[in-house]
Amino acid sequence: MQLFVFILVYPILWCISILPFRILYFFSDIIYFIVYHIVGYRKETVRENMAIALPHLTDEERKIVEQKFYHHFCDTFLEMIKTMTISEKEIKKRFVFDNLEIIEEIEAKGKSIILMCGHYASYEWLLLMNKYISFQGFGIYKRIYNKYFDRLVRRIRGKFDATLIDAKEAALKMKENQQKGILGYYGFISDQSPKLHRTNHYTKFFGVEVPVHTGAELLAKKLDMNIMFVKGEKVKRGYYKANFIKYIDEPKTIPNYQITDCFIKLLEQQIIEAPEYYLWTHKRFKHRRDPVTTQAS
Repeated sequence: MQLFVFILVYPILWCISILPFRILYFFSDIIYFIVYHIVGYRKETVRENMAIALPHLTDEERKIVEQKFYHHFCDTFLEMIKTMTISEKEIKKRFVFDNLEIIEEIEAKGKSIILMCGHYASYEWLLLMNKYISFQGFGIYKRIYNKYFDRLVRRIRGKFDATLIDAKEAALKMKENQQKGILGYYGFISDQSPKLHRTNHYTKFFGVEVPVHTGAELLAKKLDMNIMFVKGEKVKRGYYKANFIKYIDEPKTIPNYQITDCFIKLLEQQIIEAPEYYLWTHKRFKHRRDPVTTQAS
């Protein structure tokens, strides 16, 4: 059945991926109308999340952010498919790094680096960073159930010199690489809600105590790796940039969970600047400790 689904869907994805961006975004507008106005995909979750995180906005202002978010959400979905066939020249034009000069400085330290970022702007295209680094690039991800689509995702990431590591195998693989003397960048998207039985730390996210992923910080301490935070931004439709905004040279010297808390605060600031580019469809506050009463607009 998995193979049948893949054979059925793959040609559609490929056809979408070869469309010029102008036509791609025309289809994105159609998908937006269906997803937002007809299906209402996770609209209740989005509204609850925004009511908690953006109480300083009026209902009408949050409604505008909501609509912009769904437009962006559909754009990034099609941009992800576009990655199948996009050229290196094209993606380098559409995704730039403002301060690449920091890479040489960091690599001169001679230690592997953990990158922390959130589901913001074009987090998928951050993989382009692998074209600018000397170390090997690894992305920590959750394996896709359909093994054929999982292979496809791995192949797409491989275009940009990225190797994917399943989150369940990350600690072991990182340790193995270290023993072999392999220096690398390990990308962690660390802002989603962990399973409760794996939770060991809560922190305030928009004033609400929620469980957070701490794997990036704890692995950095355990394996003596440096940590860097990456901030993505959307410049305009189809164009993005990223900045390396904080660098931690000796994470073992910092009290436990302080690095994770710092990351969450930086993410908050990023969201407040342009909330429409954050991934609001995830139930980020479902395991909150603080009782919060909200009304969806």
